[in-house]
Formats: sequence, structure tokens, C-alpha cells
Amino acid sequence: MIQLTTAGESHGKALIAIIEGLPSNLPIDLSQINRYLALRQSGYGRGGRQKIEKDQVEILSGVRNTLTLGSPLCL
Repeated sequence: MIQLTTAGESHGKALIAIIEGLPSNLPIDLSQINRYLALRQSGYGRGGRQKIEKDQVEILSGVRNTLTLGSPLCL
């Protein structure tokens, strides 16, 4: 079972996502995640604020050499 936990708020220092239950050795493509985040900057969404935000994902734990470890993934 995969479980997602979030923390933080959009106007705070960061939004955190913790994903539990991912298998080990699952490839994670950081550039692909950032491409999806960039859709907001091109106006994809409900308001104009996303055009000034420069969202970038940072993997804090759970990945080594682009592969999941089997432990919780923190973004």
C-alpha cells in the first residue's frame, strides 16, 4: 500500500511530500517531475500566482543514484 503525507503551505518555506510504500530500485526522474511543476509556470492552473512561482523539487531522502531505496521518499 502506498501512503502519501503532505506538510507545509504554499506561502511557507516549502511544501513537503512523504511517500511510503514504494518498492526499492524504482527509477525516479527528477527532471520529469520538474517538467510537470513547470506547467504551472506557463499558466496551467486556476490563477496567475503560479506564473511567478519557480517551483523545483528536491529529493531529501529515499533515493540514491536515481533509484528508490525502499524507505520513505521525502520530496
